[in-house]
Order: sequence, then structure tokens, then C-alpha cells
Amino acid sequence: MNKMRVGIVGAGNISDIYLAAPSKFSNIEIAGITDLISSKAEEKAEKYGVPHYPDLATMLEDPSVEVILNLTIPSAHAEISLMALDHGKHVYSEKPLATKFEDGKEIISKAKRLNLRVGVAPDTILGAGIQTALKLIEDGEIGSIVGAKAFMMGSGPESWHPNPAFFYETGAGPLFDMGPYYLSSLLVLLGPIDCVTGIAQTTYRERTIRSAERAGETFPVTTPTHVEGLMHFKSNVTASITATFDIHQSKLPFIEVYGSKGTIHVPDPNFFGGPVTYLTTGHEGWQEAELVSDLTGNERGIGLSNMIASIFANEQHYCHGELGLHVLESMEKLLESSVQRTFLPLETTFSTGEASSVK
Repeated sequence: MNKMRVGIVGAGNISDIYLAAPSKFSNIEIAGITDLISSKAEEKAEKYGVPHYPDLATMLEDPSVEVILNLTIPSAHAEISLMALDHGKHVYSEKPLATKFEDGKEIISKAKRLNLRVGVAPDTILGAGIQTALKLIEDGEIGSIVGAKAFMMGSGPESWHPNPAFFYETGAGPLFDMGPYYLSSLLVLLGPIDCVTGIAQTTYRERTIRSAERAGETFPVTTPTHVEGLMHFKSNVTASITATFDIHQSKLPFIEVYGSKGTIHVPDPNFFGGPVTYLTTGHEGWQEAELVSDLTGNERGIGLSNMIASIFANEQHYCHGELGLHVLESMEKLLESSVQRTFLPLETTFSTGEASSVK
């Protein structure tokens, strides 16, 4: 299989699953890793037996590095991706594509001019859970689609994360941090969004760390932490999303899709597996659908692998930049509409790749 050499930028916790990706995806070869905190990159390089680049410039100047895997904090995504493109590298970025829509547009525009690829997490949309729900919809199991609801409900990461302040900065919060999982799934299932409106609030202006050695420290909150959004899709379907870091517990579903003949209960879009259950007229009770693939574990890296395979095959990859840009625009305009108290149209759109082309 044709391989590409991937340079990893960012040595945080998420880097481990990508550093181990070559054991699952034979077209990924790790060229090395770098991080602003050099010791973190050195530690990961030693653990996984890969080279350590002393800085980003050295990695970008290496002609053998073909893809930059951007695992930096969200506020750095745009800068790193644009630098990588300027050096002739394809880019695969953790979500979101950027924290500002204008920056996201610049990334996609530059990639097109330079004939380079941009991929964007989450790749959980390639997992058995979301793809099984999609097949049920495409097979007409619940009839014509009426609408959908998504719920990202939680109390925030300060209970477990050792340094949670960046989750509460501009460009983060529950919508930008976790929303891409839910919105990407809705887009795969329902298609592009036409317009959005939202209500957003910052419930608590200060948060207290409750984990590790920094327990008891407080930090300010500078982004909305409870967002209610309403979306109208080009398919003439409506859907809503709640994304919050402000509640204690919930029994609400992750995602439900409603049709003229039934309902699909979609599993947690932060993961790859099921179960996927559905209820249809003419059948008593909920049924569990047979999953369409065995992609049920932690398959992170499959989106990158699919992008590499698609480059060689000259096909569109699944988790592509236009999809990530549509997600970014929808999130930004949900927050903007809350300020403006109006519906805002989206200017972007997308088409999906073929999940079957995953190698």
C-alpha cells in the first residue's frame, strides 16, 4: 500500500492514539513529532520509537514530511495549518478546522490554490455507529426525515482535566469543543445546513479546578457555556442542538433522528461504535440494527488514513476540509445569531466522500 510520512505537531494526550495509528493503518508512517514544550515531544518520541523534531520549522523544512497532523490547541489550528500548506504539506487537523470562520476559509482557499488536501476531525463519522444510522436513513427504514435533536450535556472538564482553562476561552466552550462531533454527525445524516439561529449564555463567570494538584484554583470564563441552536437544512429538515458545560446530569439521548415512519437513536458521536436502535411503524418496540462495519473501537486515525488513500486514488476523502468549514461556519453563526437575535444564512456547503473508500 502507498504510504505517506506524517509529521505530528502537538504532543498532548490525543497524540498517543495517532502515534499508534501505523499499527492499524498501513498507509501511515510517522515521520516524527514536535511540540512547543520540547520535553513533551521527546517523551512521546522515545515511547513510540519515532524521531523528535526540535521545532516546527525543522519539521516543515524536511522534504520527506508529506502530511502535517495538527494536534495543537484550537487557537493555533489555523496558524499551523496555513504554515504547513505554505511548505507544500497536506494537512489533517484535529477539530475544529479553526476558531474563526474567516481563518477556515483562508485554509480551504489556500489548499485549493496549491492543490493540497485538508482533512478535519472528527473521523468518528466513519465509525459503525454513524454509518449504520446513515444506512437506515438511506434504506428508508424511518421514511422521509422530519427532524433531529442533538444533546451534548455535561458539567465541564474541570472535574477531570489538569489544565481546563483553555476549554473556557474564546474559540472553545461546549459548542466549539464538543459540537463538531454532533454537528458533523448531523451533517452526514441530514446534509448541508441552510440557516441557523441560537441562544447562548455564560452561566458561571468563574470556574474552579477540581482535579489533580491544582484543585481549588479558579479561572475566568470568556465564552458561552450553554448554547441552544436551531438549524434548517437544505433538505427542508429542521434540527436542534443543546451544547452545555453547565448541567449536572442528563438522561437525554445523544442524537435522535425522526422520520415519517419511525425514529433512530444514534449513539455517542464521540465514539465509533453502537448500539444503533430504531423504532418503526409495524414493529413492536425498539430494534437494534446490525452494524455495517467492525469500526467500533477507538479508530482515530482512520480519517487520516482515508485522506492518504484518497490522495493516491485521486478521490475525495470523507473528513474533508469543506465539511469542517461548514461545521465551523455553523458554530460561529449560532453564536453570532444569539447576539443579533436573528436567523443567519450559511454561505458554505459540502458533499460527502465515500465511506467505502476507507483503506
